Amino acid sequence: MTTMTRRSSNPLSEMLTWLDTEAPVGLPGLGLLALVRMEDYVEDGTYVLRAELPGIDPDDDLDISVDGDVLTLSGERHEEQRDRNRHEMHYGSFSRSVRLPRHARAEDIAATYTAGVLEVRVPIDGPTEQPQKIAVRKTED
Repeated sequence: MTTMTRRSSNPLSEMLTWLDTEAPVGLPGLGLLALVRMEDYVEDGTYVLRAELPGIDPDDDLDISVDGDVLTLSGERHEEQRDRNRHEMHYGSFSRSVRLPRHARAEDIAATYTAGVLEVRVPIDGPTEQPQKIAVRKTED
């Protein structure tokens, strides 16, 4: 007779927790802590970048910089010490960089932070270039 047992948590979640918090010295999370989920698009002549950054104070924990045509978001999410049953939130330093579109006016960047989402808006002078589709010609062997 087979008895089914139910796991109290997700094994993948347990593995990621081990990688982030209990990995041997020299393997600090294998880069998993620095994940910042983002989306970007062009809207009415403005490049818009949105990043999920819940649990930070943008005045103290966030730095936005531009070096040439690269926009970088960096900062730190601070952990509150609590007795937990589950630990899936990521804390510590983070950094993400994106290349700005051609003709972006970095000097006119505006950023807002609302409900855990950072929105960075960069005006663009001139037309935005769309990717060019290249036709592939099929040949017979």
